[in-house]
Amino acid sequence: MFNPRSLFNSLRRKAVSTATVSNTAKACTPQRQPKPLTPLQQQILARIEDCYQQAEIYFKRPFARPLTQFALRGRSAGTAHLQQNRLRFNPVLLRENSEAFLAEVVPHEISHLLCFQLFGKTKPHGREWQSIMLKLFKVSPNTTHSFDTQSVKGKDFEYRCACGPVRLSIRRHNKVLRGETRYLCKRCHTHLTFTEAAE
Repeated sequence: MFNPRSLFNSLRRKAVSTATVSNTAKACTPQRQPKPLTPLQQQILARIEDCYQQAEIYFKRPFARPLTQFALRGRSAGTAHLQQNRLRFNPVLLRENSEAFLAEVVPHEISHLLCFQLFGKTKPHGREWQSIMLKLFKVSPNTTHSFDTQSVKGKDFEYRCACGPVRLSIRRHNKVLRGETRYLCKRCHTHLTFTEAAE
């Protein structure tokens, strides 16, 4: 005779058993641990906190602290991701230019986040951003750094147009190889053609 209660109990036991196995499997899966911060990276975090405390006093309002990461590659010293409230810093350039990072790069990137939270979408280095740099942080509002980027220079590739040689990054070169895009010279408006890899 069909007994709905025994069927229910059987299904319930099976569900509990499956959940236990699933939880055990999760427990056995090794989790990637974040790399411990270097003393210099800890200094950057302390500098970020100091900048935010200055901003809260100056603007008389609280600001959410950003997620901060030290995994930026390439020639940029830092980037600010406005809608994610996230900062990324280049660990190689940080090691090579620690004083400039503390004095200029950190306030530069924080000013982008503050500008977005205060004024919404504006020009990246417009008057609102410049005002925060000058009035709040007392830092000259330079739009780019002047660090030596030889140690972080990626491999590039030589292309040619009617004007002469043009160098493309490996990311753009790979897009060309995959047939995803073609690039035009900004001056002569002819297509760039690949010649040879850089040494």
